[in-house]
Amino acid sequence: MPQIKSAIKRVRQNEKRRKHNQSRRSHMRTLVKKVFKTEDPEKAKEFRKDAESYLDRMTVKGQIHKNKAARKKSQMDRHIKSLESEAEEA
Repeated sequence: MPQIKSAIKRVRQNEKRRKHNQSRRSHMRTLVKKVFKTEDPEKAKEFRKDAESYLDRMTVKGQIHKNKAARKKSQMDRHIKSLESEAEEA
């Protein structure tokens, strides 16, 4: 445990930031999961819009790397295209 006043404050700040970042990361994962769990292409597109927007915000704020955001968007696109092709076949 730190003894110096500034170090004690730093521990408090780090914990507060960790909790804040953790909730943001959790929300991001939830939004992305919604896209993948949906079987309806129209609903998936709607969820993708929200998830993409949130991923972009996380990237700008430095929470995630831009390549990770791009990868997630690409995965969501592929999933939606596969749903659309399944809907056409049926």
